[in-house]
Amino acid sequence: MNTSISDESPAKPMAWTDEDLIRHGTPAFRRTNLALFAAGFATFGLLYCVQPLMPQFSQHYGISAAASAMSLSLTTGVLAFAMLFAGGVSDAWGRKSVMVASLLSSAVLVLLTALMPNWYALLTIRTLLGLTLSGLPAVAMTYLSEEMHAESIGLGMGLYISGSAVGGMSGRLISGVVADYFGWRVGVGVVGAVGLVSGLVFWRALPASRHFHPQALQWRALFGRFAGMFRDAGLPWLFAEGFLLLGAFVTVYNYLGYRLLAPPYSLSQTVVGLIFGIYLVGTFSSAWMGHLAGKLGRRKVLWTALTLMLFGVGCTMMTSLWLIIFGITAITFGFFGGHSIVSSWVGRRGGAAKAQASSMYLFSYYMGSSVAGASGGLFYAEHGWNGVALFVGALVLVGLFIALWLYRVQPLPQLTTPPTPMSKGAMP
Repeated sequence: MNTSISDESPAKPMAWTDEDLIRHGTPAFRRTNLALFAAGFATFGLLYCVQPLMPQFSQHYGISAAASAMSLSLTTGVLAFAMLFAGGVSDAWGRKSVMVASLLSSAVLVLLTALMPNWYALLTIRTLLGLTLSGLPAVAMTYLSEEMHAESIGLGMGLYISGSAVGGMSGRLISGVVADYFGWRVGVGVVGAVGLVSGLVFWRALPASRHFHPQALQWRALFGRFAGMFRDAGLPWLFAEGFLLLGAFVTVYNYLGYRLLAPPYSLSQTVVGLIFGIYLVGTFSSAWMGHLAGKLGRRKVLWTALTLMLFGVGCTMMTSLWLIIFGITAITFGFFGGHSIVSSWVGRRGGAAKAQASSMYLFSYYMGSSVAGASGGLFYAEHGWNGVALFVGALVLVGLFIALWLYRVQPLPQLTTPPTPMSKGAMP
């Protein structure tokens, strides 16, 4: 097996048929799914491993909750911008080349994070991480659409998203539990090592691109397609919905640890890390609510996801630990369901600019994490958890109003093809 990074074969454009594509049941299909599961696992584990460690950062460096949240907000902010251009870079440099470089460099940066001597050095590494991470989620779906047969791509997509969900949960869980016994540096280092191994598995397992042909970067045409999307009646509202959904979700998880580690709960870091396992309900809710929206219509289902999140926010303001956990579960269930609906809706309305619409949605989505995730710390500093809950509740309420407003946006009858897989490529 050729394991070089630059193993694309663009020099010989040729006609190809369905028989050339990767199909279910073949060794190439199994290798592709193993590779993309490992890639999703590594990417989102590396991204979110710092979230349960924010209280320890505050204690170790003597910083506020809002300052500690910058360890994630800076990463997602840079990631949001970089993802707008990573797809264009892969058009010129190759799909596998960009993805392998993205994973391996990101794992090395997370390993370096564990060695940083001060807070500003740590933030510098986390900022660079946003740049390097962008190459995987922005390109993986393009690779699948080029290399995998239409009858098999659904399963391939599902395994990639499953890896993303498991990685997001595992990165939080591993770093939190290990940090409880050995300190946050070891916790981050273990996640970095797991990410490095996953990156190497991805490099060896992923088949080389057979249907990729390089294209020159055409920045003027790219920017023109981005600008054209904002003339659509629905897409800008869907982008805003993505901002609000992930902004609310990440803010809750950013400051949950501060509340549960403090009296009257005084939970251990291990127990708080296990509570982050609630994240796994999203692997069910995203598929279930997405299917429900397909049957009943997105307009009729989206508002229910946001209503469930709003109810969950109210539960977290109670003093009972069980009600708090129930509220976090409701928020998580509603978030993943809402994200599944909105991301597929973007793909439907994107038309010929599906890739650019998906990129803009992901930009808005991760900017929500960056802006709202950091801003929530100001509310926590002034008003404690109730301040965070009111802030998150306001975000969700605006999202609910947008969901109701979308009832008035006419569907596009000419878009009769199913949404492209690219629109579902991101998991938090």
